[in-house]
Amino acid sequence: MTASEHYQKLKLELRRGVLILAVLSALQKEHYGYSLRKILLEQGLEIDEGTLYPLIRRLEKQGLLTSEWREESGRKKRFYILSKIGVSTLNQLIQDWNQVQQSLNQIIKQ
Repeated sequence: MTASEHYQKLKLELRRGVLILAVLSALQKEHYGYSLRKILLEQGLEIDEGTLYPLIRRLEKQGLLTSEWREESGRKKRFYILSKIGVSTLNQLIQDWNQVQQSLNQIIKQ
């Protein structure tokens, strides 16, 4: 395996955990799949549909999101938002993220 292949594999692993935090954070406001993907992209985080939709279904199954089908612009869309458990989980994850980020920044500076 080349250095580039190692890098790509590790980059993917790093990104997976970050995507969960990003999706939960974005869903503090209601979005349907495409609008969620668009808002993440506008913030510099590209995510393809094959990654996003399984992720939001898994988060909903875990009770972190709620959803409902509604018609908008003549089309049925499924809207997602954090559940009460999702809000408290997100708050805990943000605290953990900040602590890890602070520690990692100190380690990287060495």
